[in-house]
Amino acid sequence: MAKMEVKTSLLDNMIGVGDMVLLEPLNEDTFIDNLKKRFDHSEVYTYIGSVVISINPYRPLPIYTPEKVEEYRNRNFYELSPHIFALSDEAYRSLRDQDKDQCILITGESGAGKTEASKLVMSYVAAVCGKGAEVNQVKEQLLQSNPVLEAFGNAKTVRNDNSSRFGKYMDIEFDFKGDPLGGVISNYLLEKSRVVKQPRGERNFHIFYQILSGASEDFLCKLKLERDFSRYNYLGLDSAKVNGVDDAANFRTVRNAMQIVGFMDHETQSVFEVVAAVLKLGNIEFKPESRVNGLDESKIKDKNELKEICELTGIDQSVLERAFSFRTVEAKQEKVSTTLNVAQAYYARDALAKNLYSRLFSWLVTRINESIKAQTKVRKKVMGVLDIYGFEIFEDNSFEQFIINYCNEKLQQIFIELTLKEEQEEYIREGIEWTHIEYFNNAIICDLIENNQTGILAMLDEECLRPGTVTDDTFLEKLNQVCATHQHFESRMSKCSRFLNDTSLPHSCFRIQHYAGKVMYQVEGFVDKNNDLLYRDLSQAMWKASHSLIKALFPEGNPAKINLKRPPTAGSQFKASVATLMKNLQTKNPNYIRCIKPNDKKAAHVFNDALVCHQIRYLGLLENVRVRRAGYAFRQAYEPCLERYKMLCKQTWPHWRGPARAGVEVLFNELEIPEEEFSFGRSKIFIRNPRTLFKLEDLRKQRLEDLATLIEKIYRGWKCRTRFLLMKKSQIVIASWYRRYAQQKKYQKIKSSAIVVQSFIRGWKARKLLRELKHQKRCNEAATIIAAYWHGTRVRREYRKFFRANAGRKIYEFTLQRLMQKYFLEMKNKMPSLSPIDKNWPVRPYLFLDSTDKELKRIFHLWRCKKYRDQFTDQQKLIYEEKLEASELFKDKKALYPASVGQPFQGAYLEISKNPKYKKLKDAVDEKIIIAEVVNKINRANGKATSRIFLLTKNNVLLADQKSGNIKSEVPLGDVTKVSMSSQNDGFFAVHLKEGSGAAGKGDFLLSSDHLIEMATKLYRTTLSQTKQKLNIEISDEFLVQFRQDKVCVKFIQGSQKNGNIPTCKRKNNRLLEVAVP
Repeated sequence: MAKMEVKTSLLDNMIGVGDMVLLEPLNEDTFIDNLKKRFDHSEVYTYIGSVVISINPYRPLPIYTPEKVEEYRNRNFYELSPHIFALSDEAYRSLRDQDKDQCILITGESGAGKTEASKLVMSYVAAVCGKGAEVNQVKEQLLQSNPVLEAFGNAKTVRNDNSSRFGKYMDIEFDFKGDPLGGVISNYLLEKSRVVKQPRGERNFHIFYQILSGASEDFLCKLKLERDFSRYNYLGLDSAKVNGVDDAANFRTVRNAMQIVGFMDHETQSVFEVVAAVLKLGNIEFKPESRVNGLDESKIKDKNELKEICELTGIDQSVLERAFSFRTVEAKQEKVSTTLNVAQAYYARDALAKNLYSRLFSWLVTRINESIKAQTKVRKKVMGVLDIYGFEIFEDNSFEQFIINYCNEKLQQIFIELTLKEEQEEYIREGIEWTHIEYFNNAIICDLIENNQTGILAMLDEECLRPGTVTDDTFLEKLNQVCATHQHFESRMSKCSRFLNDTSLPHSCFRIQHYAGKVMYQVEGFVDKNNDLLYRDLSQAMWKASHSLIKALFPEGNPAKINLKRPPTAGSQFKASVATLMKNLQTKNPNYIRCIKPNDKKAAHVFNDALVCHQIRYLGLLENVRVRRAGYAFRQAYEPCLERYKMLCKQTWPHWRGPARAGVEVLFNELEIPEEEFSFGRSKIFIRNPRTLFKLEDLRKQRLEDLATLIEKIYRGWKCRTRFLLMKKSQIVIASWYRRYAQQKKYQKIKSSAIVVQSFIRGWKARKLLRELKHQKRCNEAATIIAAYWHGTRVRREYRKFFRANAGRKIYEFTLQRLMQKYFLEMKNKMPSLSPIDKNWPVRPYLFLDSTDKELKRIFHLWRCKKYRDQFTDQQKLIYEEKLEASELFKDKKALYPASVGQPFQGAYLEISKNPKYKKLKDAVDEKIIIAEVVNKINRANGKATSRIFLLTKNNVLLADQKSGNIKSEVPLGDVTKVSMSSQNDGFFAVHLKEGSGAAGKGDFLLSSDHLIEMATKLYRTTLSQTKQKLNIEISDEFLVQFRQDKVCVKFIQGSQKNGNIPTCKRKNNRLLEVAVP
């Protein structure tokens, strides 16, 4: 694989513009086009000065490897291409080297990648900080807190498969060396309404699905849960499964992370028991009942779910049942108990579920903080990472969206303030004149929401606390009275006449013009969600639980600590939390990551211009660029500036010997750049207009091309001279070698001519000698042939008188030989088939071939039998071996045997592994089952049969109840001594057990089976294989069977049966069982 190119500067090999401050011209269209161009080239990060814009690619990119971490480590922020690692490194080095507390603010819409960005920041810091066993443990605990909080606080929404439904701020604490000591996590506004109801296409929190998918059957049984999602009303079924998400694997990850963070086993068990209780609360349903006094009350339909919840939580069932049916109100030492109707009971159930889960989540955060907090008391440096919900605009926006958007308004306010502050501080630090920058201040929107007298939250609290009838409509009426004239508030019922005919604004809604755009809020549910009431009866019921965790979650339920003061509302609590967060952020040096999602489909390579434009507007990115460019668009330290542009001036090229600032001054004077286009700071050069920077880049590019041409010219001249000298030297060497070669060729030619002449002379002499030798040889051969003919004539004359005496015998032998040859040739064409059962054989043509014909027939049959056997598989061989064993044991001995020959031995007549009816039996038997069959066990008392499951394994014989699957008897094969059966056509057989063995307590077994031959054969072979001893098979029409302490004779007789051809067994007396066989 080709090595990836390393960029040495933000401006090198730039795709589009890496820093939006340098974008020319600057408007919304060019801003979006630049982002799209970079996104299409997998460049998902872009700068606005020191702010990082991150676009969610919706696919894995190879830019987060350990090599990338090392590449950005200890590098200047603008030295490499834009990356989240550059911002992380800058923040970490500022904290470590300059002793400045840092905070990293990650904002954006749901699904824009905020959670992943926070993980990348933490993983980078963990990778670059110190090493060591203790430090590594702290880093691992900090990183592993993420999976736990994601499981309990994240959920699938229509925009994001892993959406954070709570705000998280983590302070990571470091020592003076920059090594992590621990951390503190703060959580904000868990969306607990999701526990009881989810919008269409969304899921509940991840942990519910992870438990049901990943927990073992035993663990689910302990939690009294079932794996089927449809069993639980709190789980939406339309999105229960998410593509690409393995809930079972994530559950294992969560349990492992809890162990690493420091949760004890009993704490983990308690947490999952609470989760199970919340899940089962949704299955409690109520029915109406009328009392005698005419009041309506509610009753629980099915108390089984309530019983299981009480068993999980250790609560008295009657106490919890009463808490769901009655409400006790205390005022001035008076108690009034009222019944709850069905609607109120459902409200109480859901309120308990929401409170139980939200308090569990807060307890988890506290417990994690106990594990990851710094153990030392030394002064600490702090880096805060804020991952909080983005601005939300849905079709139906309620109290949760209002609170979330209020938080984003505050974050936008602090973002503008801190950005301007940072810009102003840099100008003052560098001695540059500061000019005031005009910008939109959203403080007026924040005041609309949080003002203590006229703010929306204050009026909501006031409405919740006032006596009398309080509804969402009365709250809206109050808003219309107080906020009617506010320029960012809109309502159909307000005094402002321009909204009276606005049909896009329903009567039960109000609209706020946020910095991100207008958002319409449904007023329904505002009062209830702000009150967040949990009836005191339910709190007291939870406190009475024997479950230690649940009891700790509801301290207000303690009767000794009853507080009649109304608890703070959800809105006031969140407002106070946001104020604390803002105060915390203002004490730290800010770093910003602005996350953008490119499309709503969660698809890779798709860039929706309209959606991105909307996010750019509400994130105020263009305004951020204008703020950055209001003074100077680009600034750079003198050393890297001089190093980059020194080739543009003869005085600074190739080396500048003086201070870097003096070199930059000489360079800019040489280039005749107008003085109003730049300013010299104490350590940086400030360039006002991006066009000036691009002009420098163009000059540098042209100069680099000129330098490249010069280098190329010098190199070519050197290369040509070197080649000429080499060729001259080579010519001398080649000439000397050629002269040597020519002389050698001349010598070889003379030498070869002499050899040719010599060879011709030697050849002529050799041919002359050869002719003489051939003539002499022919003379000797002629004399030999003449002598041989003469001797032959003499011998034939002598032999002729003996030939007639032996001619008959030789003719006979020749005739026999020809007949046998003909016999074999004809047999070749008349050979029978290769089937072993084919009895055809060609007829012998001559009587004298009878013995030969029989021997050939025998040999051929043996050969084709061998060929047939070679085709068998191992399983077929085993079947035929069993059949052969059965033949040796029962042929001509048992009348039932001939009927079994054609039946294959199946063994598993009961599919125990597939039939759920026998699941319990399958779990109890660990060994391989050789035979599984239903047999009839004969009762010795009356001779009646009882169905039993007969199982034969490698080591045991088992009898089990056919209905329940419970094992009744288990006999080791070593305790089986003999099997007895009759010689008649019946299926009865007795299994004799070794006396004194543990299995022989109840005596021998008398059984009846439809597959007697197969069962006896397999039992015989298995016993022989395991014990190395042959099992005695007794075939007799009368044999003894041991029943407990008595021996009973079993006798088989012939007789007609009322039941047709079915053998019957009858008890004649205490010592005789008679089996009638038809």
